[in-house]
Amino acid sequence: QVQLVESGGGLVQPGGSLRLSCAASRNIFRFYVMGWYRQAPGNQRELVARITVGGSTNYADSVKGRFTISRDSAKNTVYLQMNSLKPEDTAVYYCNRDPPLDSWGQGTQVTVSS
Repeated sequence: QVQLVESGGGLVQPGGSLRLSCAASRNIFRFYVMGWYRQAPGNQRELVARITVGGSTNYADSVKGRFTISRDSAKNTVYLQMNSLKPEDTAVYYCNRDPPLDSWGQGTQVTVSS
């Protein structure tokens, strides 16, 4: 069964921080590269961060140095620490494998605005 549950979004001022969490079912998470994606209105969904089973990470240029992805294998959970948030980070954020499964969670809305 595919289960991805994102949480932790909200409204934050520019320069602020948020920490997103994604609880994944074990069959999705355990042996796979996991990623955080985002989709802003009118834009396609994009991969912003990914993490391998061994903990190696990659980031989109737009978030490099500001976002940190991590994973907790005991909890089947992926996190995204977002610092120095900008209005252009406003989007719905999703987690999934990389490359992604066809099924997605509901996402969590992040709004950066003063």
